[in-house]
Amino acid sequence: MKTKEKSKFRLFLEKRNILLSPKVYFIDAMSSMALGLFASLLIATILDTLSTWMNWAFLAEAASFAKSATGAALGVAIAYALKAPPLVLVSAAAVGYAGNNLGATFLIDGAEKVLTAGPAGAFVAAIIAVELGKLVSKATKVDILVTPTVTILAGTAIAKLACPTIAYLMYVLGNFVNTATEMQPLLMGIIVAVVVGIVLTLPISSAALCAMISISGLAGGAATVGCCAQMVGFAVISFRENRWSGLVAQGLGTSMLQMGNICRRPAIWIPPTLAAAVCGPLSTMLFKLECVGVSAGMGTCGMVGPLGILSAMPEGGTMMWIGILVACILLPALLSLLFDAILRKIGWIHEGDMKLEL
Repeated sequence: MKTKEKSKFRLFLEKRNILLSPKVYFIDAMSSMALGLFASLLIATILDTLSTWMNWAFLAEAASFAKSATGAALGVAIAYALKAPPLVLVSAAAVGYAGNNLGATFLIDGAEKVLTAGPAGAFVAAIIAVELGKLVSKATKVDILVTPTVTILAGTAIAKLACPTIAYLMYVLGNFVNTATEMQPLLMGIIVAVVVGIVLTLPISSAALCAMISISGLAGGAATVGCCAQMVGFAVISFRENRWSGLVAQGLGTSMLQMGNICRRPAIWIPPTLAAAVCGPLSTMLFKLECVGVSAGMGTCGMVGPLGILSAMPEGGTMMWIGILVACILLPALLSLLFDAILRKIGWIHEGDMKLEL
């Protein structure tokens, strides 16, 4: 009887296009969430940086609008990934806004501090609200009233309940990573660069991860360098197989393109990962590069990572420029080629292992 009930329940969910799958929520939704971040918070950061350099008030104004729309963009992006019906999709904008901006006031270091849940809050609230919205979508004759009402009220309720806890957890995690990197720049430079770089190449959004924990300072710089190492590394070591199209696709696009090849031959992941492990502590200890939030998880995708460093360090000077050139581009390329040559010599990597269908 239970089996039949479960089967009927699952069939009902499938009919409503609700798939209770970790892949859908933590890979598809997070990847789409990165697009929302890119089209709002990230582009706002770039425009704001350009407005400072060019002294153009219009760019600063546009950046302000883009930044304020972050939560709404996240909600819509997540709803899109979950294949939400139109009314649920547009209603998710309000839910994302609520999840991104709600939080609570906490007593931290003897002072009151307002913490918001940010992208993590938008992620949780939007996923639950969208799935509930799907349940009622087109189920009544007054769908235009019922669906947005259920989606928005459910999302707001979830945000009100969950965001204070999410805000504090994200603060604790981000503060730990940022503080630990300041205290142990060598060890944490390696760990942050390697971990965030690996996440970038996996089908998970490193940009969303960095935004969720509000990574900043030296930790943000290490994350940027780690992501750059993965993208630049794969671009150069696979050049013999993929030529210029592969260089551009991976170097300015994403190293995620190699995920299929990594599953077949995991050894190809070693060169760029080792390059990240070397460049990370150079960033934290020698060049002292800094970056903030979503930019730290983008690497050389559209050169957003280096631009993020410029934005976070407006008075960085010559050492900053040298650090960007060396730790983000030149050294990752040279080290990846060196480690790749060694692994090819011992037979761990072979010709064609990194071939892409471009």
